[in-house]
Formats: sequence, C-alpha cells, structure tokens
Amino acid sequence: MVDPIASEASSAYDAHHKQFTSEGLPKNAAGWLSRAQKVSEIVATTAAQRDLDNTSPTAEVLLLKSSGLTKILGPVQYGGGGQEWDVAYKVIREVAKGDGSIGMLLGYHLLWSTTANVVGTEEQKERIQKNIIENNWFIGGAVNPRDADLVITPEGDELVFNGFKHFNTGGVVSDVTWLEGAIDGHKEHIFALVPSSQLTFAYNWDSVGLRGSESGSVRIQNVRVAWADALGWDAKTQKPIEAVLGIPYASLLLPTIQNVFNNFYVGIALGALDWARAYTLKFTRPWPYTDDPKSKAQDEFHILQKFGSFHAHLAAASALADVASTEIADLYRAHSQNRDVDARKRGEVAETIASLKIVATDTSLRVTSGIFEIVGARATGRKANADRFWRDIRTHTLHDPVAYKEREVGRYALLGEIPEPTWYT
Repeated sequence: MVDPIASEASSAYDAHHKQFTSEGLPKNAAGWLSRAQKVSEIVATTAAQRDLDNTSPTAEVLLLKSSGLTKILGPVQYGGGGQEWDVAYKVIREVAKGDGSIGMLLGYHLLWSTTANVVGTEEQKERIQKNIIENNWFIGGAVNPRDADLVITPEGDELVFNGFKHFNTGGVVSDVTWLEGAIDGHKEHIFALVPSSQLTFAYNWDSVGLRGSESGSVRIQNVRVAWADALGWDAKTQKPIEAVLGIPYASLLLPTIQNVFNNFYVGIALGALDWARAYTLKFTRPWPYTDDPKSKAQDEFHILQKFGSFHAHLAAASALADVASTEIADLYRAHSQNRDVDARKRGEVAETIASLKIVATDTSLRVTSGIFEIVGARATGRKANADRFWRDIRTHTLHDPVAYKEREVGRYALLGEIPEPTWYT
C-alpha cells in the first residue's frame, strides 16, 4: 500500500528528485558543496510559508535523501559519499542558509549516522553503517540527557525501554531513532537504534523557532532491543566495553554535535543577510528627512555600515568554523582506527569548538535581529516573515547556556585547563 502522505511529499519536489537520481552522488568535496547549495536554494523558496504554517518537513527530508546529502559521511563500499566532517559541516551550514530547520535536521542526522563509529564496537559500526546507507534511512534522536525518565530493564537477551523524552529531533519524519538512557544499576549510558514506528510521538512541537525541526516529545513504551544492539556493550557479559564518557575518543560525540550547532547557527545568519540583501535592493526606500538624502537605499550610509559590519563578522565566524571543523575532522582521521586520542588533544579541539560556539551565538543573534535596521519597518510584516531567522537562532542557542562555554574557555585561556567531558562539552 502506498503511503499517501509520503507520496504527496515526494511529488512536491519530483523534478529535483529525478535530477539528483540521474546525477548520482557527487564525487568530491566541491561537488558536495554544490549539491548542498542547490538543496538550500530549493528549500529557501518555501521556507517562510512553511514556517508560518508549521508544516512537517516530510517533503524536505525526502529531498535530503534523494540529494544524497544524508549519505555524505557514509562508507563508499556501502554506497556512501566517503567524505569527512570538515566537508559535512560546510554542507550543514549551506543548507541552513536556505532553511534553518532543514539544516538542523541534516546536522543531527549526520551526527546520529556516525554515532556507532564513535561509541559502538567495530561489528556494530560496520553493521549499522551498512544498514543506514543501503536503506537510505533518515535518523532521529530521542537523546536528552537532562531527561532521566527513560528506564531500561534487562530481560534475558533483550533490553526493554520505557519512558518519556520532552524533546526529540526529527523522529516524526525519521525511519529510525536513537534511544539513550542508563540501565538500572549502571551509570553508563546505552544508545540503541530502533524503528521510529515503535515510538509514540506527541506531535506537539510548536516552538518560537526551528518550527520545521519536529523536536516535540515522545513516549517510549515496551520497546525491545537486543543486547547485541546496545552500543559499546558486550552482549555476552552484558557489561559496557567502554563508557561513552569514559575514554577521550568515545566522548568525541559531544564536541562533534556542538560543532553541528555552530554551523547551522552561522548558516542561518548567512541566510538572513542574503535575505536582507535581496529585500533591500528590491523594496527598501532611502530616508528623505536628512541633510544628505540618497536616491537609493543601497547608498544610505547606515545601511552600508550595517551590511559591512555583519558581513565582516560572519566572514570571521565562517573562518573560525572552518578551523574548528578541520581540527575535529583531523582528529577523526588520525585516531578513528585505534581510538587512541589523548585527553589533552581532545580537550584542545573541544575548546576551539567552544570558542566558535561563543562567536557563532553572539554573531548570529546580532545579525538576525539587526537586519531589521537595514530593511525597514515594512519588512516586519507577517508576509515577509523575516523574524524567522532570529527565532530559529534564539530557540536553539538556549540548548545549553553559552555562559558556561565562556567560563570553560576562560579556564582554558587563563589556566590551561581542558574541559571535563560531560553531555554538553
């Protein structure tokens, strides 16, 4: 039986699906960035209206799939793109320029698609990668360490998950979802991948921003997982092989996702400035009540000053994003085989990413609120929906307080201390 919702969603971008399918996966980094730019342009055309309507991004997730962007980090032998995180972060940033929610969903998916590589066994890593790529799965995550109301109970060769998460990301539009929690009697956490159809989603995501990210609550009821699918645990002894936060390599999952955040923050702000540029050139009028009136808005001093400042700050944020992305990609390149990165090196890279988090947060909030000083009062209308950029940034930058990143970087800069790995560092 054909799912009418999926069928309708697919047809929304039918011509693009056909084009991407005929072209196949890009062959190099430049090709992947070009593909991301195309996807960004496509989703940008409907982003404002979809945000107003709070539309579930079923069609856009299918577009991510057909474009191949969901496979960019996958092993070539299974049909993946074979790229590394430095390229993937740029792709996330580019897609977020067109639609922050879709950039966020792609970023989280890519993190989830490599979770087994970081905290799983070699067998789990290969098996899960193969399944993700060959089935073209889109991945959600019910992973919120602050919610401790997910109970995992061992029953023979299985684990039974029961509980609730106030937030999940993309589960409603995903094929599979990562669950995370602590088993009774253990402090070590378990990650397990389950079919999203086994979960009960509340469909209650109605936030100020990132309205298309489907980050509402989810109930987990009697979801059974084989011990063999508990990442990093020995199925025979039913004991953890290595705790997620117990060794530096396994804890790389945390700075990796923090840098996902950084890149879609910068991407959203870049998208806001692009939107402001187009609006200014087409609609914004010069101010007539001055001793130096201009015939065009683009000649106004205050408009040029704002564009110059915003452009410069975003260029600096993008450059630091490239540095941070290269550092963590290099870390994976050097240590993924033996998982032998030391705590100092891991901590130094985490501090580059934390520094970017501070800069990306400050800059993106400033740009997305400041564009109104450029475009003028008429751009505050509902139809323009220009506040969606700020709303997206404001919503996610509350994920974990940037003040703690500033303190963390301060201790590193002043005392040379690297951060203790936690679920947010």
